[in-house]
Amino acid sequence: MNSLVLGFQEMEKSQLLLVGGKGLNLGELSKIHGIHVPEGFCITTKAYQKALEQNDAFHALLKQLAQLKVEDRNQIGEISRKIRQLLTEIEVSSDVVTAVVDYLSKFGGEHAYAVRSSSTAEDLPHASFAGQQDTYLNIIGKEAILQHIRKCWASLFTDRAVIYRLQNGFDHCQVYISVIVQKMVFPQASGILFTADPITNNRKLLSIDASYGLGEAMVSGIVSADSYKVKENTIVDKRIAAKKLAIYARKEGGTVTQEIAPDQQKAKTLTDQQILQLSRIGRQIEAYFGCPQDIEWCLVDDTFYMVQSRPITTLFPIPEVNDQENHVFISVGHQQMMTDPIKPLGLSFFLLTTRAPMRKAGGRLFVDITPQLASPVSRNGLLHVMGQHDPLMKDAIMNIIERGDFIKSLPNDNEPPRPARSNTDSMAQIENNPSIVSDLIKRSQLSIEELKQNILTKSGPDLVDFILEDIQELRKILFDPQSTAVFMAAINASTWINEKMNEWLGEKNAADTLSQSVPNNITSEMGLALLDVADVIRPYPEVIDYLQQVKDENYLDGLVKVDGGQEARDAILAFLNKYGMRCAGEIDMTRTRWSEKPMILVPMLIGNIKNFEPNAGKRKFEQGLRVALEKEKELVEGLKQLPDGEQKSKETKRMIDLIRNFIGYREYPKYGMIHRYFVYKQALLKEAEQLVQAGVIHEKEDIYYLTLEELHEALRTNKLDYQIINKRKDEYTLYEKLTTPRVITSDGEIITGKYNRENLPGEAIAGLPVSSGVIEGRARVILNLEEADLEEGDILVTRFTDPSWTTLFVSIKGLVTEVGGLMTHGAVIAREYGIPAVVGVENATQLIKDGQRIRVHGTEGFIEIL
Repeated sequence: MNSLVLGFQEMEKSQLLLVGGKGLNLGELSKIHGIHVPEGFCITTKAYQKALEQNDAFHALLKQLAQLKVEDRNQIGEISRKIRQLLTEIEVSSDVVTAVVDYLSKFGGEHAYAVRSSSTAEDLPHASFAGQQDTYLNIIGKEAILQHIRKCWASLFTDRAVIYRLQNGFDHCQVYISVIVQKMVFPQASGILFTADPITNNRKLLSIDASYGLGEAMVSGIVSADSYKVKENTIVDKRIAAKKLAIYARKEGGTVTQEIAPDQQKAKTLTDQQILQLSRIGRQIEAYFGCPQDIEWCLVDDTFYMVQSRPITTLFPIPEVNDQENHVFISVGHQQMMTDPIKPLGLSFFLLTTRAPMRKAGGRLFVDITPQLASPVSRNGLLHVMGQHDPLMKDAIMNIIERGDFIKSLPNDNEPPRPARSNTDSMAQIENNPSIVSDLIKRSQLSIEELKQNILTKSGPDLVDFILEDIQELRKILFDPQSTAVFMAAINASTWINEKMNEWLGEKNAADTLSQSVPNNITSEMGLALLDVADVIRPYPEVIDYLQQVKDENYLDGLVKVDGGQEARDAILAFLNKYGMRCAGEIDMTRTRWSEKPMILVPMLIGNIKNFEPNAGKRKFEQGLRVALEKEKELVEGLKQLPDGEQKSKETKRMIDLIRNFIGYREYPKYGMIHRYFVYKQALLKEAEQLVQAGVIHEKEDIYYLTLEELHEALRTNKLDYQIINKRKDEYTLYEKLTTPRVITSDGEIITGKYNRENLPGEAIAGLPVSSGVIEGRARVILNLEEADLEEGDILVTRFTDPSWTTLFVSIKGLVTEVGGLMTHGAVIAREYGIPAVVGVENATQLIKDGQRIRVHGTEGFIEIL
């Protein structure tokens, strides 16, 4: 068999690097029983490489291209143009020409052919690269076909294809191109079929776009297409477009654009019978490939021909379940303020820590809420919590409930609901004594110190066994009923205060002000502590100068050589000793911690020195305390003027004490968990170094792509199939490009919610109000903590914030996030610092542009762009 040219039937599944993604898929399609694929063959990547192997000019240009970045658009354009010129003029080797002539004589040299590019980085399960290379239709004759083969080779170096490769981390030297030569068919209609709905992600809803003539008219956007939706062999939606033009192939070569007769313009492109026949073909192809497909088809004399099939790479994976029942899943990331994917080792740890029934998908975690939705009692409780936590999630769940048939109700649902305990009941269960918090913190700290000592004696598989045991201790501390009762009492007291003060005094969100500068909040203390570190550095110009210039990760070692460096180093190390286990996305234990990369702190320290006067931390805390105590006095005095005022003020005072004594503790359990994770991580990375020395893995961070169970086995046997790690790295790269849905069903359907609020100004962007006040300022849209460059008075706009972002909160005067709820981290800290905040704002980082002036309405929950 000639490895330079292969017929569709001669291709094998393992030949991706020879025929590219599109060629391989066509070869597979042509082998499916009953599926019609126009005949054809493939000039393989070997032929492309053979044409260029001795071409020094090409390799020199490729070397230049490899040194460029996405920003170097002009140079990319210039070098790419030279490469394309070279490729269109290159000689095709004689054995390739002979093989092409052989296939043309077999299929009919007088026929017209489509000549299509098929790159090795195209139509892959994890990167589609769709439309990056060229296709030429209706090409007739050997010379014309050979010329268009060269044009396809050249299309590997269009500016767009080069930039796309740079953005997706593909090496130009490792991407090759094959060319498909496929017999033209002359369709009366053509289009695209998605076996999963590309809008909602629903795997049971098949979507067909159809228009007259060749699909080029639809792809290029000169005509609208009919749209049909099919679910379980039933047409559930038809939208007929006005089709004024169509592109048809001419028998003598080339294409022509024609006007459609007026009586045909609004007619259906396909009959109902054809729609259903096409949907059955789509399901057959999907079953063969084992994943949802994006299929190009055309209709010729009542026969459907398939001319391409590729995986749909944009679908969010469905959380895993072991039955065929309907399920509803909600995102854990939206509750934990971290919607990025988590690496396998990080997922292992979080799954071992949590109690909730979680499922994995796309590198994220989801909770299966189906059992709660099946019973009206638990359903109402869930919706009540969701209403406070994430109204968009609540609205999405309501959409599912209103369908009526997706979740089966339990048969015993006629029982009257049990009376729920009131907030006041649960608050009465705990003594209003601040020393409870001190004791809980002390117990957690002692446990962590003990862990640090004991873990030093463990290694190999014994270390993993020890960690598994210690996670039980972590769970005991995390889910300690007294610990939960403490912050629940504070949360319930906040709700009580907001409801009663609104009812009695017409005061909205009074608890926000009362929550400022509370004791024992480990996270807000961290933001103030970094201001204190800036105070240590401020008197030493040489230290400031050194920090502004330094790029080296080991900058702390060099710091001692400048005047004041020792004091600065000691202050930074003391900060890292207490908070160094934190980082952005900290629930993923594989993320780089501040202690591992202390450079992350340098821009924040410089910002604090630049934006604040000495003692700013102390002053901020005292000012917040003063505001909170004044608000307390104002409320208590105001209530005394009302009927039954003494009783009301006494009860209110008790609730205020609960808030101020206990709300700060809300942040501590997670701090304890993250601290423990960091101790585990440091110990496991030491073991990973042994695996690197033994040649089992290439670098110690490879262990992040293993589950804890797999790591245990690798440490026990000193063996590992490295393909697992390569595969997981590819998957993680794909997962990073996906957006986490708040709510997804077992059909893969992504359900979105909206804010049901009237009376907002016309152009307002709605969100959830979590910290009161109205503020105007410059929006700083920041997606990465390390790139933050804030000035005092800016409004931070970002996707989500977790505790690591608190170091920026001291500089900002307003907060807008895409993710979050009333009691998630950003909201708690915003209230404590007295920063107006609106969270849960869909697409905030796209709707608001960096540098725009905006107004944040933290009391009402919306943003205006000024």
